[in-house]
Amino acid sequence: MAQKLLDQLTIEEQLIFYSLALTYPIYLVGGFYVLGSVLGWAVLGLYCLKLYLLGKKLSPINPLLRISPVIWLWVLGMMVMLVALIVAHIDRQMGLGQIIKSTFGWAKGWASMALFPLLGCIVNIRKEVIIRGCCIAAASAIPFAVLGLLLYIVGFSGYLYSSPLKVIGGPGSAFDVVLFGMNPETHAARWQFIGPWAPSAGLLSCIYLVICIHEKDIKWRALGCFGALVMCLFCQSRAGWVIFATIIPISIGLSSLRYPLVWIAGGILLPVLVLLGEPIYMWVFETYNQIKESRPGSTRVRGMLANLAVQRWENEAPIWGHAVVERGPKVVEYMPIGSHHSWYGLLFVKGIVGAIALAVPLFFTSIYMLLLAQKSKIAQTGLAICVILVGYSFFENLEILAYIYWPALIWIGFSLRPETNESSKKQNVNEEVYA
Repeated sequence: MAQKLLDQLTIEEQLIFYSLALTYPIYLVGGFYVLGSVLGWAVLGLYCLKLYLLGKKLSPINPLLRISPVIWLWVLGMMVMLVALIVAHIDRQMGLGQIIKSTFGWAKGWASMALFPLLGCIVNIRKEVIIRGCCIAAASAIPFAVLGLLLYIVGFSGYLYSSPLKVIGGPGSAFDVVLFGMNPETHAARWQFIGPWAPSAGLLSCIYLVICIHEKDIKWRALGCFGALVMCLFCQSRAGWVIFATIIPISIGLSSLRYPLVWIAGGILLPVLVLLGEPIYMWVFETYNQIKESRPGSTRVRGMLANLAVQRWENEAPIWGHAVVERGPKVVEYMPIGSHHSWYGLLFVKGIVGAIALAVPLFFTSIYMLLLAQKSKIAQTGLAICVILVGYSFFENLEILAYIYWPALIWIGFSLRPETNESSKKQNVNEEVYA
């Protein structure tokens, strides 16, 4: 089956598949950030070239008609991000050179959040290609973690080198090739895998989990899911642990709202929760505090970064933001103001305009996926991805990490294809007939 899948790959699918299958070799030569930043534009360029040369033979229907209105919301939102970037630069008199540099940054980050869903919607990329590629990428984390663990035990440093490709710009840690890092509070090893920092690996492990469970080959499904679990455990991300443990039950529950029994169960459960509200609230509150207190230094820095971002946004640049990222003082370990949080970061850099430009497409995508998930298994995974992204938006800057979770963005795109939803309807009807 694997060979048959590989024999039938289109050029676009080859780029997607081998980018996933060779994730760790690419990372070890320091090229993963470059790959994630360039891949979407390369696939789009290939598709446009084939469309120009083949015309209706490639796509009998006008490609623009295949694009879901939800995708257009993402395109519009990310274009608003670019407008906010330019206006803020002009407002703060940063010059043409800085505007051009920041525009390249937008093309590598925010633009990707619209570009990859667009590609998933219009380019003929099969979900099996994404699934198998994610399984291979997730499974590759297992030997990577074992090697790092052995070297940690014998006392070797996890840092290998910093890639010279960092001259293209981007987060500096994205170009550091490391087997593992060190937790500054516990002084124990902490794995970041292919991410720029450890919590980003937690985000990626959740994405891999919800995609790998769709693999039809039992061996690859087991390896992919186990690799995702290894990533989640070794990265030691508190948010990653919680989301990883709850994302499957949450997605199943949200995708089953069409069944009357779910509403009946909810009607029975709600009064019970009301009666037990205080002890449940206290348990949740105490658990939340215990999680925060497990790494008090990190919690303190996150809180101060958030306060700095909100105060300076309100007092200095409420509409268009500060245009560029600024590092905080020593008290927050010189970390960028608004980092560790998409919304605070957006308010600081792009103001209320930027925050709305992300909130609107993310909200409508989540709602639309919730509706589609009642009929489509593909959309159920799309809904799970939306839940992960919304959850992680309060712990990470989504645009900086788009280069590692781009398979999830492509999945959202082909969840919104008209033919995907039609075939899912027919499949569900057949299942009900034969049940």
